[in-house]
Amino acid sequence: MIISEKREAAERIAKALDDRGRLVKFEKFGVPFFEAEHSNKRLLVMPAVGHLYTIAPERKGGFDYPIFNVKWTAAFRFTEKARFTEKWIAAISKIAEGASDFISGTDYDIEGEVIGYTILKYACGGKEKTARRMIFSTLTTEELRKSYMEAMQNINFKLVEAGETRHIVDFLWGINLSRALTLATMKQLNTSRLSLSAGRVQAPTLKFLVDREKEIQNFVPLPYWAILAKVKIGGQWYNVEYEKPQLNNEVDARDIVQKCSQQKGTIDKITLRVSQQSSPEPFDLGTLQKESYRLFGYTPSQTLRVAERLYLGALISYPRTSSQKLPPTINYREIFAALGRINKYAALTNKLLANRLAPNEGRGQDLAHPAIYPTGNRPEQRFDLVNERIFDLIVKRFMATFGTPATIEHTQVMITVNGELFYLDGRRILQEGWLEFYKPYAWREEVIFPPISVGQNIFFNDVSYENRYTSPPPRYNPSSLLKLMEDQNIGTKATRAGIIDTLYARGYVMDEKIVVTELGIKVVENLEKYCQAVISVEFTRALEERMENIEQGKEREQTVLEESIDTLKEILSQFKRNEEQIGLDLSNAVRNTTLAKLIIGQCPVCKTGKLVVLFSKKTGKRFAGCTNFTQGSCKAAFPLPQPPYKIKLTRTICRTCSWPVITVSARGRRYWNLCLNKNCPKKKKERTS
Repeated sequence: MIISEKREAAERIAKALDDRGRLVKFEKFGVPFFEAEHSNKRLLVMPAVGHLYTIAPERKGGFDYPIFNVKWTAAFRFTEKARFTEKWIAAISKIAEGASDFISGTDYDIEGEVIGYTILKYACGGKEKTARRMIFSTLTTEELRKSYMEAMQNINFKLVEAGETRHIVDFLWGINLSRALTLATMKQLNTSRLSLSAGRVQAPTLKFLVDREKEIQNFVPLPYWAILAKVKIGGQWYNVEYEKPQLNNEVDARDIVQKCSQQKGTIDKITLRVSQQSSPEPFDLGTLQKESYRLFGYTPSQTLRVAERLYLGALISYPRTSSQKLPPTINYREIFAALGRINKYAALTNKLLANRLAPNEGRGQDLAHPAIYPTGNRPEQRFDLVNERIFDLIVKRFMATFGTPATIEHTQVMITVNGELFYLDGRRILQEGWLEFYKPYAWREEVIFPPISVGQNIFFNDVSYENRYTSPPPRYNPSSLLKLMEDQNIGTKATRAGIIDTLYARGYVMDEKIVVTELGIKVVENLEKYCQAVISVEFTRALEERMENIEQGKEREQTVLEESIDTLKEILSQFKRNEEQIGLDLSNAVRNTTLAKLIIGQCPVCKTGKLVVLFSKKTGKRFAGCTNFTQGSCKAAFPLPQPPYKIKLTRTICRTCSWPVITVSARGRRYWNLCLNKNCPKKKKERTS
């Protein structure tokens, strides 16, 4: 029996190992599994659906804390959401009764090793100590067959121990702090419908955002004046920059404009500099997620989901990697030859195959998997836009890493006019190098000048100044927050995207340019006051390092768990003593944040209330109503699109009539703007046109 992590992987393993390349499917209790005949041996490949077992309290009880004693248990026994996994465990256990040998074929990382270990131990009757281990980075037929033939004699128990430690530590901190926050708040709100959370990675991540939010809120913008100028050279307009980007008073700005406007400047100096830009490093998961967000706006979790689908389709290597290395064993030439059979890549791969292939590797290393690369396989079915974009990005990044450096000429022109100094910057690509392979994702815009020379006169006929204000530090977005977590070494490549999603789900943050809600701020303030360790980056980072030490055999699981629990006990004791005050603080924040999330905009009827999303008690349908309705001063109400339409509250106003605007989408299509004013002149114009 071969244990696989997902059905798609099980299918590919079975088909790859079958001597005739067949895919033979059976079912047990409604659970699919697959058969392969390999060298006169019958193989059964059993898929899981991720984690079938989870950490849970030893003692069953109500919704309370503290909890320190835990055990592995079937996931369906702990949470109703995992009820569907009961039949999977039953099917695996039944089939295991007739198996003579066992192999773990789950993804080779901490989570995959724990999944295989728990299934072998609990569902297969204690076979974890005798099971062998397949290790692969792609689901191609060649690699799967090689992995089977060269299977390790045992699973990686150090990896299991590190994974188990992480699961227990994260569970204990998460369940205790989450229940503490939730119970304290529910008592004040007198409700049972509330879910707050905190954890050893989630809390410091939220602290980063709260610190930035307070920086922005406390920022005092200072005025400055900027000089704007354009010049015309050879019939083409160019922006020139004044030597000082900021002037402290308007008088100076006005004087400079008067001195330079409608005047002839002189080119005093032309500086040419040629630089070489090395090809990019291969993708690890983090760089793929950041590049995907930069180019397409896809969140880290969305990119990971797509990458996993591509991996299960045997189109790319395993995406949950921190490696930026491409070992020669993956056979570069064979991959490029295969990609060349896809029309859109043929010309590019032919150019690469004509040269020596040596990738520009980064410093990131992962002992289990190489950097992300395409296998060369053609897609078996037509892609949707999202899959197509991510696949194309991975292919072109892979090709670009083998490209030669790009050669770029930089030109700086120094111009004086009546004693004032301006600069004109140009850029020209002399040799594309790797840029050719990474188009359109890294195309560099050129600014090329006509022939110019020192002493040449340049006419300044468009000079002005503009009053501006200094800007606060920028808000984080999902991509920049992911990078910060990587830089601070908190969380793992596999968990960071999910933690960001949780912050949104709990109502701690909102919007793409992340705004922290009142609830998010109050959670951090209370943790900072009563649970200092949990928001400490140093504390979280130290735990990460200790779990890495367990994986390397430098520390023992029991020591790390005991010390972590001792710290948690102190925190929960202090929390208990201040539970009432914490609950009062958070309950007000919950009310205000809940209302703020429902606000559409200012009521266009009474002008004093807010339009919010409400639900009819009779029909359950949503509509927009004014907050002044409860005082009896405004009865404004407007219909909203009903499910399956999804709405987003943009808190913007219509440019035509100044009424609130929402955005609407259906079944994954693009969002479109909808003005709530049914008599909006723009709507009338659209209807008549």
